[in-house]
Amino acid sequence: MVIPLRDDNPTRATPLVSRAVLVACVVVFLWQASLDAARADAVVLALGTIPAVLFEHARLAPGLELVPPWASVLTSMFLHGGWMHLIGNMLFLWIFGDNVEDSTGHGRFAMFYLLCGVAAVLAQSLPDTHSRVPMIGASGAISGVLGAYVLLFPHARVLVLVPLGLFSQVVTLPAVVVLGLWFVLQFVQSVLAPAGGSGVAFAAHIGGFLAGMALIPIFKRREIRLLRPRRPPVRRL
Repeated sequence: MVIPLRDDNPTRATPLVSRAVLVACVVVFLWQASLDAARADAVVLALGTIPAVLFEHARLAPGLELVPPWASVLTSMFLHGGWMHLIGNMLFLWIFGDNVEDSTGHGRFAMFYLLCGVAAVLAQSLPDTHSRVPMIGASGAISGVLGAYVLLFPHARVLVLVPLGLFSQVVTLPAVVVLGLWFVLQFVQSVLAPAGGSGVAFAAHIGGFLAGMALIPIFKRREIRLLRPRRPPVRRL
């Protein structure tokens, strides 16, 4: 797996929504980390998405019913299961979210992000609506951002870290290669995942990514082209 470090894609406006989501996720996680183990587990049950509860096959204990089942689809996007879960998601949002938001505008990006998150939850939930395993994390919605980025900027250059055992290599690759490899990895891992689940919602990643590709033609600014060619390099004198 390659780890993206940055892209070479400038933006015209400050990505207010992307940064707000990032800050909100960090603040919520710090709150989660401040809780003892029992209360932290209760928060995941109360604010995470549990398919069986969402589709009314089960109910939470009365003390855990903090939000309606449908609202847990939204609250679950701001919870994370650990530092690496948070850092990985926020890294991808930081690198790729600003350009997608720049291509849609702030309000449209907020709606686009939430719809991708909803699509990701449904992709993970619908195959087993009786599942009692809670889902948390921003990765489904961020997967939608990645799908949009591929259609908008396939030729953008992304600096990535390639772990090679004891050594690592930093290389620059087109976005379509970096994010295409990421998508293929999610698909392969979803196929190879054990029947009981792997602890990672690979179907949500796939569903979010495909939703992002389907929705970005609708949410982008009218003047923004899809599949834009790479800009020629500029020599500075």
